[in-house]
Amino acid sequence: MQNINEKILNYIEKNSRIDLKELATILGESENEVINALQDMEEKHIICGYHTLINWDKAGIDKVTAMIEVRVTPQRGMGFDKVAKHIYNYPEVTSVYLISGGFDFMVIIEGRTLKEVAEFVSSKLAPLESVLSTKTNFILKLYKEHGTIMSEDRLDERMKMSL
Repeated sequence: MQNINEKILNYIEKNSRIDLKELATILGESENEVINALQDMEEKHIICGYHTLINWDKAGIDKVTAMIEVRVTPQRGMGFDKVAKHIYNYPEVTSVYLISGGFDFMVIIEGRTLKEVAEFVSSKLAPLESVLSTKTNFILKLYKEHGTIMSEDRLDERMKMSL
């Protein structure tokens, strides 16, 4: 059985704009219980923010996203945390993940052009003392983000499958 926090988190992860009264009704809880649970989870940083998912291609705004694999030497006594903090403090960086495999971090960055992203890697990221190597992968097309299908033809695809 899910507790109220888990039920709230599962629902708002997909729709953070839902009216709290409606959410309470859907979950079978009182509005005050839902409000208190949300405030508590925000204070404990279980809920770290509310974001809007944007299809930048449809907005007509140039944006380049790159996934950069980074191999580093961990800092003595700090492990990977100190290196990660240094990287995630750059404004271009949207996400940093410690990963398994041949690289240590997956760094997601955004820029306006390929050149801007390349400049970030060559002038800011690669020269860091602890960085041993990088591998940059550019996102060419986004199909699905945070569980949401971003493709325009998603309705057409559902229709084909149902025939």
